[in-house]
Amino acid sequence: MKNTTQRLAFLGVFSAFAIILSFVESLLPPIWSAVPGIKMGLPNIIIIFLLYRFSIKEAATVSFIRLLTVVLLFGNAMTFLYSLSGAVLSLTVMWLLKKTNHFSVVGVSISGGVCHNLGQIIAAVFLLGTKEIGFYMPVLTVSGTVAGIFVGFCGIILLKYTAEFKF
Repeated sequence: MKNTTQRLAFLGVFSAFAIILSFVESLLPPIWSAVPGIKMGLPNIIIIFLLYRFSIKEAATVSFIRLLTVVLLFGNAMTFLYSLSGAVLSLTVMWLLKKTNHFSVVGVSISGGVCHNLGQIIAAVFLLGTKEIGFYMPVLTVSGTVAGIFVGFCGIILLKYTAEFKF
């Protein structure tokens, strides 16, 4: 980026987009009402975009700002811990896979979706003291894969249509 002021402005705009997508996602009806907590992960479109167009630093910053803002507006301490666990594991795995240059944007996104769910399950095991919650992981793996495909394709479209912009 050209300068610090421009960088901060872009991070603010992308944080706002991610927060808006979180809010929009909260308004949508459940994807599969038989299984609670399954979401498409719309804000991750912005995170994938930042990971590919900028760096892990910008992606992590926007992810944390979005997470903190959404939890302060709509959540509680427990949702913060679950969301943070999922976000940290997801972003770390996506960054590592992207660095290898062996995975497509969609492949990286799928890994992020599945790892986000895995991070939340790991947090639940420690916070609730029960490993039986792990039986929920197969369902979350399927939902994370589907969400990852959707987010990945949206990320590709966003990257394609912003390629000429100088950020």
